[in-house]
Amino acid sequence: MLFEIDGLPVYFPYDRIYPEQYAYMCSLKQTLDAQGHGVLEMPSGTGKTVSLLSLIVSYQQFYPEKRKLIYCSRTVPEIEKALAELKRLIEYRKSCGLKESILGLGLTSRRNMCLHPSVSKEKKGKVVDARCRNLTAAWVREAAQSGQDIETCSFYEQLENSEIRDEVADAIYTLDDIKEIGKAKNMCPYYMARRMLSYANVVIYSYHYMLDPKIADLISKEMSKESIVVFDEAHNIDNVCIESLSLDIMRPTLESSSKSIAHLSERIEAMKQQGSEKLKDEYEKLVQGLQDTLHAREEDLIMANPALPEDMLHEAVPGNIRKAEHFVAFLKRFNEYLKTRLRVLNVTAETPSSFLRHLKEITYIEKKPLQFCAERLTILIRTLELNNVDELQSLQKVAALATLVATYDKGFMLVLEPYESENATVPNPILRFACLDASIAIKPVFDRFSSVIITSGTLSPLDMYPKILDFKATVMESYPMTLTRNCFLPMVITRGSDQVAISSKFEVRNDPAVVRNFGNILIEFGKVVPDGIVAFFPSYLYMESIIAMWHEMGILTEAWKSKLIFVETPDAAETSIALDNYRRACENGRGAILLAVARGKVSEGIDFDHHYGRAVVMFGIPYQYTESRILKARLEFLRDEHRVRENDFLTFDALRHAAQCLGRVLRGKTDYGLMVFADRRYARQDKRSKLPKWINQYITDTSVNLSTDMGIAIAKKFLRSMAQPLETQAQLGVSLWTLEDVLARQRAQKEKLERAAAQGSVHQQHFLQYGAADAQRLAQDRATGAAYMDVN
Repeated sequence: MLFEIDGLPVYFPYDRIYPEQYAYMCSLKQTLDAQGHGVLEMPSGTGKTVSLLSLIVSYQQFYPEKRKLIYCSRTVPEIEKALAELKRLIEYRKSCGLKESILGLGLTSRRNMCLHPSVSKEKKGKVVDARCRNLTAAWVREAAQSGQDIETCSFYEQLENSEIRDEVADAIYTLDDIKEIGKAKNMCPYYMARRMLSYANVVIYSYHYMLDPKIADLISKEMSKESIVVFDEAHNIDNVCIESLSLDIMRPTLESSSKSIAHLSERIEAMKQQGSEKLKDEYEKLVQGLQDTLHAREEDLIMANPALPEDMLHEAVPGNIRKAEHFVAFLKRFNEYLKTRLRVLNVTAETPSSFLRHLKEITYIEKKPLQFCAERLTILIRTLELNNVDELQSLQKVAALATLVATYDKGFMLVLEPYESENATVPNPILRFACLDASIAIKPVFDRFSSVIITSGTLSPLDMYPKILDFKATVMESYPMTLTRNCFLPMVITRGSDQVAISSKFEVRNDPAVVRNFGNILIEFGKVVPDGIVAFFPSYLYMESIIAMWHEMGILTEAWKSKLIFVETPDAAETSIALDNYRRACENGRGAILLAVARGKVSEGIDFDHHYGRAVVMFGIPYQYTESRILKARLEFLRDEHRVRENDFLTFDALRHAAQCLGRVLRGKTDYGLMVFADRRYARQDKRSKLPKWINQYITDTSVNLSTDMGIAIAKKFLRSMAQPLETQAQLGVSLWTLEDVLARQRAQKEKLERAAAQGSVHQQHFLQYGAADAQRLAQDRATGAAYMDVN
């Protein structure tokens, strides 16, 4: 399908389009034209990815200066799905006779792309990264070329000896395609993809490559500032930003750091005895400071790094850490200080400035050299030509803590706890350096790129994101869902059949009557809903206690009569097995119930389309654990800095996760399912108003205060009506548009604008002739028809 939006020809790779997709593309174009940032919420399962790619690729080709799209997603399956859609779109554009060269590719971790016979067998990503560096580091390759017996990577060597642009033609490459090219040409797929990033028109990769300072500094800092950046499935983007700048330090971390410091000292001594000039050269470079980085930033060549602020680049590296041996002694002192701080019996929380004050009193360590720690350690590792960088990870963590704690006065909190978790009985002290301000990690992205799009199916209320990420949104839009038949039914069950109110509120959550009523909801819906049901709980702890009580009450035995039951656990491998068996049970007609947790793996990236999820039940409201000191500190920060009330943020956070869980049931307009809110608090307007518009519009007054038996009666009627065949013809012109419908819509919009313009010019004429008050009265009379009724 080819149509125009405000003069921009848009190629859409399907014969028909949803009204939401057209509206979404119009808002996207409006955002890009204004060179601003957008927050766009689009209903689940309505083709957000293909709409986004169609509009932006068309925009890129029409305006050649916008040559790169950076599309960030959360998981590898989502990256692969986006690449498949992009491939289909480009094939369609070519079939329309367009002769254009577009290079698009995805990037994922070394673990997913490595071809080396022994390294690729490693299970852990960090081990793969470390072994890869040991084979590909510049000094390792130099030593091998000078005749020393050192192993290198033949795939990487082949890539080094090739011209990447000659080897790889312009096309769309999925992750598997890149691996296949690597195998065929004996080249490293990971580094091949990294080198192609600078030439690519479309890059699809994980959030962390853009938001985590350590990774972004390697991968994304040189991306063109004219690029368009999209964060898809971005409802959790604030948490990703916070995690990228938060650190946990424990005793094993500090012991490992001590060993690394001793190893560094030995290497420095060995290098000195060999009379190497490298340490001297390093010292000379450090005297000049970080001028290269400063120059690159001033020229707008690279993106800023939150761990290396602008003011540091204007200064020379402090004298007391310029010499390698002095810097190592400095690190040792800081590491020993942290060991003394971990000898805690009570929980303590303090700000970075308080921590630095205490540090100076005890060790006389100044703030300035701490700021340069992370950068100085990176330079030293490079100078000493160290292998096994994975062994230095603990020391790098300590250096990162030193840099961040000395750089930011606000937006961070240090919490020292004697126990690792709430339920632990054996003391295991932990220092949590927690980021409270999500805007710190994403600020360089908003500053560098003119258009950043934040989009997902569950972003409501939209105005929260510009506040907590501290940016100005040009366009904020939430789209309703147009349906020929109401293919999903949201209902709020507030009480059991015995009329006892149900809630996961702390005071009543373990009340046997409430637990029994939750169990009855599961049993009754298990009897009437075909195939699969997914039930979500606010936390693992609550789910375990409920399952134990259900077992004692015989509820599980009763539920088993109609469906098999599977449970999500914190272990990823166990959950994968449970999911596979759940799907098999749904496919063979036995039916199954999957008990899962909001904020868990199942609630985020896994779709339960068609028979895999005919009902989703949300037991309770998934509030965060409000006694957490870090959460309390973050709430206080949001209240003081962004005027966001604590209750508003907690409710917003809980309901975006509830909406995310319930959105799993619907993956398209041909799909259908039930959304069951099992908690009396959902009946309140202040809670429901924070749900996405596309869910809220189908919550009717008759379905917000139901008992279990009323809910079952409504569900039976709904499922019977959904079992009838859906005629595609009935959807046309309403929930599904052809090209003629799009053109008719555009004509209607044009006529409306012309009428508005004509009315505006008449009003202007009257304004000049009679003055403001009379012109206003005349306009009102015209609107009501009174002007045409006056016979005098």
